[in-house]
Amino acid sequence: MESNDVDLLIINGENAAGGFGITPSIAEDLFDLGAHVITTGNHIWDKKEIFEYMTVPADSHVRGRRVLRPANYAVGTPGFGVYEGELPNGTKYAVMNLQGRVFMSSCDDPFRKADELLEGIKRNTGAKVILLDVHGEASSEKVALGWYLDGRVTAVLGTHTHIPTADERVLPGGTAYQTDVGMSGPYDSVIGVETELVLKRFLTGMPGKFEAAKGNPKMCATLIGCDGGTGRAHSVQRIMLGE
Repeated sequence: MESNDVDLLIINGENAAGGFGITPSIAEDLFDLGAHVITTGNHIWDKKEIFEYMTVPADSHVRGRRVLRPANYAVGTPGFGVYEGELPNGTKYAVMNLQGRVFMSSCDDPFRKADELLEGIKRNTGAKVILLDVHGEASSEKVALGWYLDGRVTAVLGTHTHIPTADERVLPGGTAYQTDVGMSGPYDSVIGVETELVLKRFLTGMPGKFEAAKGNPKMCATLIGCDGGTGRAHSVQRIMLGE
């Protein structure tokens, strides 16, 4: 954060607990390290203790309120899919979390849910700096969301596949886009899981318990530069740090 003068840090933490889910204590650690908002995805419910942590009033600014789950989950699901805050310099921001429908579990239309969230942000805080974490399997769906929201949000960044993509760009309307930021974790693995365990499943078709690998850890991130007044992005940089 310091070397790049980062003002707003958003972390997808859905696999932070040994590769499966996130716990309140891990969320607290990430906030202590400087995270403003933690987004998630389809593994959000893997650790049951996160339920109560995320069950807080909508207008609360406690840390549990800043852990998001996809906004297009069913009504009544614990937690929230959007957070609106303000930085020390007075810049208002919003973070949205959506999940794709292609090859994923059932959820509402992310395109229309994005429209609904943006209307709410316009009414509530009028934030111009808006980032969307779209947790999806299909690259086509994430690319389509990028074009659909171009000029209406600061950035559309994909997560879920654990593989960083080389298509980062600023779209014509001023929205920074990348299909997948990539995982922070062990790259001597199959998307973070011990290689032999995954190979056994592919070769035999038999189920087995997956365990997080440990070799060759790397951290993937995307650095976005934008105008705080308009929310328009002017730069996007793909980052991978490791041994």
